[in-house]
Amino acid sequence: MNWIDKTIAFFSPSWGYRRVAWRNALRGFYDSGGMDRLNSGWTAVNVTAEQSDQGQRDVIRARSRDLERNSDIAEAIIGPYERNVVGTGIKVQAKIIKDDGKEDDGLNQKIEDLFKEWCRPRNCDITGQQSFQEMQAMAERRLLVDGGIIFQKVYTNEGIVPFSLQAREVDDLDSSFNSLPGVNKNRVAGGIEFNQYNKPVAYYLKKFTPDGYWTGQSERIAAKDIIFLWKKNRPTQIREMSPLAKTLPRVRDINEFVEAISVKERILACLAVFITKINPSGSLGRGIKTDPDSGYKERTISPGMIQELQPGEAIASVNPSGQSSNAREFISSQQRLAGSGQGLSYEAVSRDMSQVNYSSARQGLLEDQRTYTMAQQFLIEHFCHEVYTEFVISAVISGKINIPDFWSNKLKYLKHEWIAPGWSWIDPLKEVKANDTAIKSGMDTLARICAERGMDWKDVLKQRAREIEFANSLGISMVGGEINDEADETTGGDAADEDDSGTDTGS
Repeated sequence: MNWIDKTIAFFSPSWGYRRVAWRNALRGFYDSGGMDRLNSGWTAVNVTAEQSDQGQRDVIRARSRDLERNSDIAEAIIGPYERNVVGTGIKVQAKIIKDDGKEDDGLNQKIEDLFKEWCRPRNCDITGQQSFQEMQAMAERRLLVDGGIIFQKVYTNEGIVPFSLQAREVDDLDSSFNSLPGVNKNRVAGGIEFNQYNKPVAYYLKKFTPDGYWTGQSERIAAKDIIFLWKKNRPTQIREMSPLAKTLPRVRDINEFVEAISVKERILACLAVFITKINPSGSLGRGIKTDPDSGYKERTISPGMIQELQPGEAIASVNPSGQSSNAREFISSQQRLAGSGQGLSYEAVSRDMSQVNYSSARQGLLEDQRTYTMAQQFLIEHFCHEVYTEFVISAVISGKINIPDFWSNKLKYLKHEWIAPGWSWIDPLKEVKANDTAIKSGMDTLARICAERGMDWKDVLKQRAREIEFANSLGISMVGGEINDEADETTGGDAADEDDSGTDTGS
């Protein structure tokens, strides 16, 4: 309150109070929006997503790749995504329904078998180097590091169906190719041609020589032949940005801190000895290494060495002292923040389970699984569905699958589901009992529980039926999949005399 307010308040307290109240209101209702001393260095502007991204997109992508190559902390974040989102692969299940409402098991199995064969490297990859599962894993890794990846649909006669994929990096987009809206109202930005609604119409990809050099030319490829995987976070965003952007400074700080600690520990392990001469004299012999600054001979110390000194020489040792820094707390806290910035728990990125119990481990795993599930759904919606649709159409065109009314009922024959890899139980006994209770009470289904573990419930039941049938053929009685001990049934022994509480009543 200044002197004017104090003077007004002296003569009219109510007027002075209203002046102060209005002044405080005019300063703003949010502390984060204030321009006071605490926020003086916080300068931000509102721009479109592309304006904020395009200037640093390439730099951030290069730094992300650098940490991917050289940082174990960065790999500890990328690895859990790759292992848990894709793992052994996201598998397809054809779900064609016949007119009577039942699944067409014969046709579904034929499509699934053909797709399984197509997923081999020599069929799905135009270069013949990666299987479809490996492409999924690479897509998830590049989404996290680069921010995106491009798959080009290639139609050839080399595989079992005339359709393959060619993986291309986001660097292949010719960012220098930009243009204003033309006659067709399309414009090009960041190497992508958009219509008036910002829908991609075509992509301009660079042409390279066999040894990887850009020829300076680009080719226009229609959007229908391109699968561009990237996550859109703002309506005005038209290209990718690496999700590691917010985590890179912290990971780099950890690496530099570890390097500094390593240097310090190496210095502490050193021992230096200086020999002092009262009357230094004599010339240095040939072949003796000398210090360029002082001109004195340089010698080394070996374990168990005995060295005779000349009269008048004394030894002074330099033994660096210092206590080893406890870097564990700093590294773990920074690693926890880096992991949480990517939606993962500390245990997932560090593999450190020393401070968790069953409840906390399960809670952390459930949160991580939600993160992985979202990533799986993204791959399924934007990549797997598109690939399966092109595969089925190519199989029908090439005659590998005979469906006479396919074109009139295309949606019917393209119906399918994807089963993502599941996760193991933390405490199998507890979780099996919980699942059994949920199924019996009608609160859950076998299909959903099997899907959580990456299994097909039909395959589970078929396999259990085969096991029961085989056990029965060997004279082993199995009811509901459980093996009955006939000895207990015939003797009626102590087990029958023991009640539910475990008390022996037979005595």
